Amino acid sequence: MKKLLLIAAVAVMGSSAYAQEFRFGPKAGFAMSTMKIDENQDDLGKRSMDPKYTFYIGGMAEYKINDNFGFQAELLYSPLGAKEKIDGINAGIMFVGEQTKVNLGTVLVPISAKYFITEGLSVAAGANFGVILSAKQKTVIGSDFADMEIEGESGEVDIKDDIKKLNIAPFVGVEYMFENGFFIDGRYSMGVSNLSNDGSGGKVTNSFAQIGVGFKFGGN
Repeated sequence: MKKLLLIAAVAVMGSSAYAQEFRFGPKAGFAMSTMKIDENQDDLGKRSMDPKYTFYIGGMAEYKINDNFGFQAELLYSPLGAKEKIDGINAGIMFVGEQTKVNLGTVLVPISAKYFITEGLSVAAGANFGVILSAKQKTVIGSDFADMEIEGESGEVDIKDDIKKLNIAPFVGVEYMFENGFFIDGRYSMGVSNLSNDGSGGKVTNSFAQIGVGFKFGGN
């Protein structure tokens, strides 16, 4: 009986060890970033937020516990942000509007749990921990006749002191990996951290969607 139990234990350990896989590799893709600003607005025109279309690049590591479950960690860089547009108002004889572009140079550390529906198809849920390395804003005043950059010679100012450094964004995603290790994935991250650091009482959040490709090395 003891021999049978020992053989069964060895068999289970062997099958578990076989099921474990470690893969790693590069990934890159396209990102659509938006920012939401909740604060009291004046009556000078209509304020709206437009997405910023940008990229991300980095690497990933995946540890598959068994045929159905695994974990994944990544290290990515992405210049996130958004565009803020105030539609034109009448200013005397001119029709004047304003557009502001916010650029957040962000290092992202997504950590997720994965469920493998099939060997190649998986879904994931986790959180993006974003460290904002740089924050810049460029404002352009537009009229019927010309556009004029403001706030400095190039129109771009450093707003790093007004932005908090950590952006936490829970996410869900889906991935399909081919037999050769090439994969495509997509996810949406919803920003929950208040990035405003100016003491005005307003709330600023950054959310983003990503779709991209990569390649995984390793595995059995």
